Amino acid sequence: MPPTFFYAFIGLSIVFHTLIPIKQVIFPLWTYLGMIPIIFGIIIDVWADLLFKKHKTTENPYKKPSSLVNSGPFKISRHPMYLGMTLILLGISIILGSLIAFVFPFVFFLIMEFVYILYEEKNMEKIFKKQYKIYKKNVRKWI
Repeated sequence: MPPTFFYAFIGLSIVFHTLIPIKQVIFPLWTYLGMIPIIFGIIIDVWADLLFKKHKTTENPYKKPSSLVNSGPFKISRHPMYLGMTLILLGISIILGSLIAFVFPFVFFLIMEFVYILYEEKNMEKIFKKQYKIYKKNVRKWI
């Protein structure tokens, strides 16, 4: 599940940064800029989660959604939760500052893109048909 990858990659970022810091590419003071994507990521994730709860639909990519949510952050991204998690991982990488830490947001992005999003979008088209195709045409996948 995406949250499992997300939390695992947070841990791996910290462990690899500590054990194999390869090269420091962002230095103290500048590392505080990592808080910006973290804050935006948290806001996007919480907002999207609240909308799923409001519409009483599942967050689980393998369960059948009961409604197509297309308001709030879903107006600018078809997958704002993945976007939010990726931003948080990127922010953590900036805070850590070592090159190795930047591997994990990239790998997370690839896993979401080629495993979860491919499956979810096929599922959404199957369930919501034309409504989802119109949504897909008008809203970008990530941002």
